[in-house]
Amino acid sequence: MSNEKFSISIAGENALILHLTDSVSTLTAAKIQVIATELREKLASSLIDIIPSYASILVIYEPLRTDHFAVRKSLQKAAKNIIQSSTKTSDGLSKLVTLPVYYSTDAGPDLATLASKSGLSINQVIDLHTAIEYRVYAIGFAPGFAYLGEVDQKIATPRLATPRQKVPRGAVAIADRQTAVYPAESPGGWNIIGLCPTLMFDPLSIPTMPLTTGDRVIFESIRRDKFLDL
Repeated sequence: MSNEKFSISIAGENALILHLTDSVSTLTAAKIQVIATELREKLASSLIDIIPSYASILVIYEPLRTDHFAVRKSLQKAAKNIIQSSTKTSDGLSKLVTLPVYYSTDAGPDLATLASKSGLSINQVIDLHTAIEYRVYAIGFAPGFAYLGEVDQKIATPRLATPRQKVPRGAVAIADRQTAVYPAESPGGWNIIGLCPTLMFDPLSIPTMPLTTGDRVIFESIRRDKFLDL
């Protein structure tokens, strides 16, 4: 498979994982979304779960309804289809979600420092953060924690040298070229630049999370009074 732009590995007695050899990017995430959608349609009743992430997809199947060879064949076909089609994207398959954010130095304790290190004003940082349509690369760390990419290089910044013991729910933060909204209060080492009132995980709702891997996200700056109302 050395000439292929993907690889397939065994990940358990009833699981396979597909890796695209593309670098992690919004385009790769879009390809993963298309492949995941095709697999859900083709394998349907044979699936236990599909877990897409960055440049890979984990497929867990029901061994009483299918086998390793059939699932591998479906993975190969789906991967080849998306690789051969340079124009096919997941924009029609994924949803666009707008997340409101209250950007300020009181809501975002790292906002001023990030601006200073970047040689930008606070307003310029906010403008750059809200100017991009992000892609959900993966859901992890905690339920509802969506890794979004890619942040504009001008405001990309490393994780904090010393993580905070407590990050508030709704904290909007940046680490390197990724951004995220903390779904619950937790420890964390990302740079906080604002607060989002949207619940990122609610076990009593259906679906439990507003975002899934492959979705597109834009941030909208809101005033403090609107944030408090929401």
